[in-house]
Amino acid sequence: MTEQAILRQHAEQLFQQELEALREVDKRQRPANWALSPWAVCTYLMGGKLDNGFEVTPKYIGSRRLMEIAVATLTTDRALLLYGVPGTAKSWVSEHLAAAVSGDSTMVVQGTAGTSEEAMRYGWNYAQLLAHGPSRDALVESPLMRAMSQGKICRIEELTRIPSDVQDTLITVLSEKHLPIAELNDEVQAVRGFNVIATANNRDRGVNELSSALKRRFNTVILPTPATIEEEVNIVSKRVSDMGRALELPVEVNAIAEIQRVVTIFRELREGKTLDGKEKLKSPSATLSTAEAISVMNSGLSLAHHFGDGKLSASDLASGLIGAVVKDPVQDAVVWREYLETVVKERDGWKDVYRACRELS
Repeated sequence: MTEQAILRQHAEQLFQQELEALREVDKRQRPANWALSPWAVCTYLMGGKLDNGFEVTPKYIGSRRLMEIAVATLTTDRALLLYGVPGTAKSWVSEHLAAAVSGDSTMVVQGTAGTSEEAMRYGWNYAQLLAHGPSRDALVESPLMRAMSQGKICRIEELTRIPSDVQDTLITVLSEKHLPIAELNDEVQAVRGFNVIATANNRDRGVNELSSALKRRFNTVILPTPATIEEEVNIVSKRVSDMGRALELPVEVNAIAEIQRVVTIFRELREGKTLDGKEKLKSPSATLSTAEAISVMNSGLSLAHHFGDGKLSASDLASGLIGAVVKDPVQDAVVWREYLETVVKERDGWKDVYRACRELS
């Protein structure tokens, strides 16, 4: 399959040129089995201009210090837990960290309520097992086991979604750096460079809370929502532009104005007040994350391109906005209608948003 046919390339493929440019100029000390030094990993995440003039694009827009703490954690014997509300780029940061550190972001355990101990540790090829009995050849390695033996980063997505007894299989791996294989009276020992990056969102608190023993094995970095509207608009604009190229959707020249309006709506409803702080608002049950703002914009661009005149308008964004805000058809609908009537309707230059949303409400 050609690269052009792949819908979404892995970070190490999509940003291969930047990673190679960083490797060429990176003369700093690299931990064992790291593709880049900690400084270069942080530069890859935050962006910057290299000494040879090459421009590295930012992957994370926010506090550099948070990224420095995350990268520094991976140089120690502590695992990294990226924690925050949905849509704060936890998985995005996790993928790019693994790509920059190991050159491979594909060793992933996706956490769900059905994630089993075999998915975390190892499984068996039952045809081989029945034919020849327990052996290394019959063993099916998990991403965690492969990362240990190759000295790479293993990513665990949605750690708190995983049942507590399965979570605790990590304790020995993270503390002793080996994974016992009881059936073979053997073990896999972690090669230098191995570590774990887990993600969890605080909306899942109480689902499957981490045990105190497991919490001690992680250094937690909380990824916040964007601090300012300018920062959030910048994030949405960059991601919409990147995804537009991947999906072959032309980005309208007036998209930045619509992005500002979508982000304004999300921030006001999320924070329960207007941007000027003069009016209190009810907040819906929806998260209204930056990721959802990106989704609303991409949906609007698709409507404008395929079913409109190509020019992005409020009517193209209205259905996406309503779908993002109104998750509960009763309570959220009331919150949304009140916001439309008291804020959107009265705001200068927003009559088109009001009319488009009222037509669909």
